[in-house]
Parts: sequence; C-alpha cells; structure tokens
Amino acid sequence: MAENVPGSPLLLGATNAEYEAHAGADLLMFNALDLFDPEIACVPEGLEENPISWVKRACGRAIGVNLEPVDDQTEMVETRVELPVGRRVSIKTLERANELGFDFVCLTGNPGTGVSNASIAHSVRVVKEHFNGLVIAGKMHGAGVDEPVMTLEIAKSFIELGVDILLVPAPYTVPHFQEQDLREICDYVYKFNEGKPIEEKVLVLAANGTSQDSCDPDSIRQIGLAAKAAGAHLQHIGDSFNGCCLPENIWTLGVAIRGLRHQLAMTSRSVIR
Repeated sequence: MAENVPGSPLLLGATNAEYEAHAGADLLMFNALDLFDPEIACVPEGLEENPISWVKRACGRAIGVNLEPVDDQTEMVETRVELPVGRRVSIKTLERANELGFDFVCLTGNPGTGVSNASIAHSVRVVKEHFNGLVIAGKMHGAGVDEPVMTLEIAKSFIELGVDILLVPAPYTVPHFQEQDLREICDYVYKFNEGKPIEEKVLVLAANGTSQDSCDPDSIRQIGLAAKAAGAHLQHIGDSFNGCCLPENIWTLGVAIRGLRHQLAMTSRSVIR
C-alpha cells in the first residue's frame, strides 16, 4: 500500500496515484483529502465524472482514504494541527466516502492532529455502522499525543471492535517498537484467525508512515524484510517526501518483499485485464 496527498503532485502529467501504481503499489490511500472539497491534481481537465472513480479506473487499484478521529480532549505533546471537517471521521464524511466510491477507510492520525487510540476505538464502531468498505485502524506514530503508539493490548482492543486490518508501525519506524513487538502482535492475530471464516479474519498492516518512507533503499529493504519476517500480511509506505512516496522506494520495497518476478508482473499488467 502506498499513500499520497492527491492535491500535491509529484510531477505534472499524471496523478500521484498513477505514479505509485506504476511503481508497484497494490493498494492506494489518499491522505489529507477534504471529502467535501476533494482536490485531485492532474486528473483530465473538464472531467465530468467523480474524480475518485476516474483514478480507480486509470490505476486499476483499490483506493482508500485516511479519515482522522481527532480527540479534542487528549493531552498534546506538540502544537495541535486543526483539521477541516472534511478530513475528520464522522457520519457525514463516511457517507461522502461511500458516495465517492472509496474501498476502505483508514483511521489514523497525521503528525500533531491529536488522534488518540481511544478516539480510534470509538470511531471503529461508527465506521462499521456507516461505511460500506473495509476499515483499517491504528497509529503509525504518536500524532502529537502523549501515549504509546501501539501495544499488544491496544491491538487486542481494536480487533475486538471488528477492524478488518490492524495498522501497526513497521519495525524501526518509531522509537521502542522493534521486530519482537510486531511479532507478538502478529502471533496473536494468527491465533485469533484460526478456524474463522475469511470475513471474520484480521490482517496486519505494517506502516512506514514516518519520514523514513523517503530514506535510502537499504533502509527501506531492512524495514520491509523485518516486517515480513515478523508476520505482517501487508506493508504500507507513506507520503512524507512531498505528498507522494518516492516511486523508487515503492519499487525497492516490492522487490525486497516479493521478488522481481512478482514486482514486474504487478507493474506490467494492463488495467484492462
């Protein structure tokens, strides 16, 4: 999964989603998108259809959106960043996400937004009731809140609420979260999934959602292989470089965790297949 800010183009001539898809991303997530005023840079001029639908057709990928469950009462350790209502999770933004055709909603927080684990837990229930697609939940980093980013107990609480995909930091991307921490959570999820139908199973998404998504290729490989070895089903790479993940880092991550054969197949297949 590759994340991008769709209104901040990497280059002119194509959307960020197209660049990321052609670099090998299987899933795409829009970040910092106001659902009541969605700006998708570099879609064709004069587009009459919903721009999200156009991007989905152009890329041939499932596309989701980050909606932030802001906790206005939580204690902050940095200056709070105020968000427009179109970026916050609510019944109205979830209804709008359905209208726009998003395949999944991710409940997490950007830096300084004041998203807490408690507010994520509360919002999981709301999303399950009002959104038609999958729900991803968890923190990639602190989001300005003075609390642990992820622990086994936090993971258990999100799973009990019915998340489809549990988001956890990838090893080495936040302080004090290493391979063994991810392995402990993955072991619990594997045990939880035993004997359940696929609709009730949970996947683990390891997120490189700090500025390390733009680090050197060797570090990208190390983070990706550590997350795979610990048991993560899915891997995320973020948008902190300038609103779009560096295409070469998407490529590097894909080759590292699935090999050149599968990476070439993903980047070569036509969207009309």
